Amino acid sequence: MFRLIKMREIPCFCAMACLRSGGGARPFFLWRSASHRSASHRWNWERWAGGACLLLAGLLPLWTSLAPAPALAIPRLDLKPYPAPAPGERRWVIQLSGLLPPSPDPALSANPADWRVELIAGRNLELDCNPVMFSGRMRSQPVAGTQLRVVQISEVTPPASTRMACPPGEPKRRAFVPMGGKPFVVPYDVSRPIVLFAPKDLELRWRLWKAERRQWPAREF
Repeated sequence: MFRLIKMREIPCFCAMACLRSGGGARPFFLWRSASHRSASHRWNWERWAGGACLLLAGLLPLWTSLAPAPALAIPRLDLKPYPAPAPGERRWVIQLSGLLPPSPDPALSANPADWRVELIAGRNLELDCNPVMFSGRMRSQPVAGTQLRVVQISEVTPPASTRMACPPGEPKRRAFVPMGGKPFVVPYDVSRPIVLFAPKDLELRWRLWKAERRQWPAREF
């Protein structure tokens, strides 16, 4: 009976072969039938086994060095310290990953300390040729009794648009209309989620900002 040797069994396999070859007994993987044991074709089993041991012992450190390193753990999402959404609101949660692939642009910083997350609130609306806009207030506020913070959206206005006549037969479309105002950014932090509360008719999107590696000198006047 024969079976494949698993990689984790190599150290035991090698040690057994060396011990058995030193005592003159042939390792089990070198046994031959009686019909092949002629004096003219007999191998030097001890040398063969010793060479195999040296080869395996040399390859073992290489194999272990090529084994993949354990991945960094992503913090488990824990929302117990955060309040529940109020009536008429929805709670949005963003759990950032610590395992992002490297940036394809070498000019951008690969350090998450140089990254920011822009939070984009908006509405999915049916649009025609007229531009639509609305505004609201987005602010960061502390969670009582903790060191945590959440983002709250309030003072949201109804959608407003111009009243231009659209070309005849132009179809309407649904699109995401972002809330007006300055970009709202927060630090890139994988240790805790970004939690945001918004009125039910709003949706939340986000995008990543990365700073350039290069720092530009200022001029004194």
